Amino acid sequence: MAWSEIVTFVFVASLLVMSPGPNGVLIAKTVPTSGRAAGFANVAGFVAAFYIHGALAILGISIILVQSATAFAIVKYLGAAYLCWIGIKALVAAYKGVETAENIAPSKKQRTLRNAFIEGLLTNALNPKVSMFYLAAFPQFIKIGETSAASSFMLVFIHSMINAVWFGAMVLLFSSLTAAVRQGSFQRWLKGVTGVVFIGFGIKLASYKPNL
Repeated sequence: MAWSEIVTFVFVASLLVMSPGPNGVLIAKTVPTSGRAAGFANVAGFVAAFYIHGALAILGISIILVQSATAFAIVKYLGAAYLCWIGIKALVAAYKGVETAENIAPSKKQRTLRNAFIEGLLTNALNPKVSMFYLAAFPQFIKIGETSAASSFMLVFIHSMINAVWFGAMVLLFSSLTAAVRQGSFQRWLKGVTGVVFIGFGIKLASYKPNL
């Protein structure tokens, strides 16, 4: 694989990671309510999900999903349902509100980290912009029969590391502002915005039609 192709991939992947999406919204919701460690657990989940996307693309399953209307619809609607479910939960939480910072602090760190990892994994695995990237753009950087599996997964690794650096920095930023963002009024506003954004991404994913 030529260096020019790698540089191009890094540029495209960086733009994808830095563009607004469900991952950033999840970090903005998790860190103020559950702490820095839970935020990094989210990021670890994001990274793990990239290898799922990459494996599907490299093994050719992504192509099958695009070419099979039924298979693609099932995956698409499952992803949309999950994103909408997260959004609805956030809106319900915003409606109920929070009273004090103590009420939103994590009570069970071990469980919080595990749940944060799973939430990060599912959010990125079902992230519409990442799914579409691996369905449409990623195959352009690998050539069947020419690009080795190791080279292909190297691109996935690069993508995941860009994601880890970007969202790791975001975790540190939000954790430094924890005292301010843990205020009840800010929490209600944040959860309300989170709910609307996730539901919006869910609807966007449900209405997506690949260009065949």
